[in-house]
Amino acid sequence: MTEAFAATAIPRLARGVRLRHDEARGQWVLLAPERVLHPDPVAVEILKRVDGERSIEAIVDDLITTFAVERERVDTDVRDFLGGLAEKGMVEVTS
Repeated sequence: MTEAFAATAIPRLARGVRLRHDEARGQWVLLAPERVLHPDPVAVEILKRVDGERSIEAIVDDLITTFAVERERVDTDVRDFLGGLAEKGMVEVTS
């Protein structure tokens, strides 16, 4: 079960985790100790905004502005995605 995050909570990649574009394969990868994930395009857009400074609300606001999509759906997707990464220890979220 994913943890419920406050809108003002600030996510950041955990120590040793980084988002990187693999030029050879032409795709983004999320690198972590002993793990490599291949995020889909939606996940990449979320991860690009996880900088340790923006709140979840700010990330959602930026995504809905950039892609002109429904706020409720984006909010749910961002929270679910970050919650899953937090359970895997790849994202840390501070209140």
